[in-house]
Amino acid sequence: MRGVANAELTPEIVLALGRAAARVLGADRFLVGRDTRVSGALIQAALSVGLMAEGVAVADVGVLPTPGVAWLSVADGDPAAVISASHNPFHDNGVKFFAAGGRKLSDEVEARLEAELDRLLEVTPGGTHPVVPVVGAAVGSVAANDGRQRYVDGMVGVLGAGALAGLTLVLDCAHGAASAVAPEVFRRLGATVHVLHDAPDGRNINDGCGSTHPEALQAEVVARGADVGLAFDGDADRVLAVDGAGNLVDGDHLIALLALDRKAGGRLPEDTVVVTVMANLGFRQAMRQAGITMVETDVGDRYVLEAMEKGGWTLGGEQSGHVIFRDLATTGDGILTGLQVLDVMVRSGRSLAELASVVERLPQVLRNVAIAPGRPLGGERDLAAAIADVEAGLGDAGRVLVRASGTEPVIRVMVEAETMEAAEAATRTLCDAVTRALGS
Repeated sequence: MRGVANAELTPEIVLALGRAAARVLGADRFLVGRDTRVSGALIQAALSVGLMAEGVAVADVGVLPTPGVAWLSVADGDPAAVISASHNPFHDNGVKFFAAGGRKLSDEVEARLEAELDRLLEVTPGGTHPVVPVVGAAVGSVAANDGRQRYVDGMVGVLGAGALAGLTLVLDCAHGAASAVAPEVFRRLGATVHVLHDAPDGRNINDGCGSTHPEALQAEVVARGADVGLAFDGDADRVLAVDGAGNLVDGDHLIALLALDRKAGGRLPEDTVVVTVMANLGFRQAMRQAGITMVETDVGDRYVLEAMEKGGWTLGGEQSGHVIFRDLATTGDGILTGLQVLDVMVRSGRSLAELASVVERLPQVLRNVAIAPGRPLGGERDLAAAIADVEAGLGDAGRVLVRASGTEPVIRVMVEAETMEAAEAATRTLCDAVTRALGS
């Protein structure tokens, strides 16, 4: 659940959500953490009140990356919630749940949670208000829980203290949840660490920094002569990298170099990696040349993880830098991804630029076209014909993806081609076709 804090995502709604989560997930204890947004304490308090009203003991783990909360959920066997809106600006916030053991909720459990929340909310002409039933005398409690150090120790233990000695690293913590943990992790691993944007004030999270704005990190890596830079988003579940020359290295490149390393070491089950439909054509070509099978899913890390679990595969992720190591974690973790990439650099003795060069990224253009709310995509013959014509013109040297957004009334048009000019021209053609067929 995500929205503008204290406007769309109100304390009243979040309180009812806490009650619903307690009833549906049925646990005696619940872990709750948050990122650095100014509204975080408010939303966390409301959720905790709802949980306590159902007799649940709340363990407040404070400010911690989303994957850190999931890590604690695995360690303690408790369900958990994270108060965060990830890479969104500070005025947004959200609530993300993990089942006991750090797993995202299944569709069936989500449906039950939504139904219970609907039952607890009464829609009136004046708005949405919680209906709070009497549930007896049982009342829960809340207590601080310093899970931060356990998560830091866990991350260091993946490689071992000193494993990254000799590397010079710049971190961009996005004034978010990574600020309190990432510098310590990489310093204990032996790297020389310089840090940007690690002074959150509640309003500066993701503001001109982090994985959505890596320009400052790119400049700092070059200025310091560092080996690599890592840019996290607000809740540190994703990461983008910067090589020694200041070039951005996205999720496609990171997944590719990690897949090759794991394949070489016999640690890539069935030589298979899982990615979304947004993976660049250059990534696809690199995997094909390396003899690695690529399984494709819809956009979204939950679909990647579902495919990985179904197939028994251990590596997957998204172009955005959300990478999942199913043998090491239950969700995407930017810090874990960063240390895995740096470990490959140290063991191979190769620079990030050299490792990432396996993917020759083709120019990619992505545009959104507004459509009437509720207007489905499908069955428009003229649009289908336009897509077919563009695909025929690009041939094997390009790729087209036209899909409806799952979060807003837009059609996303993506084109890859050998040149930026060709990609731009094809995108304009398709956007015009979408507007004619579905435009608002």
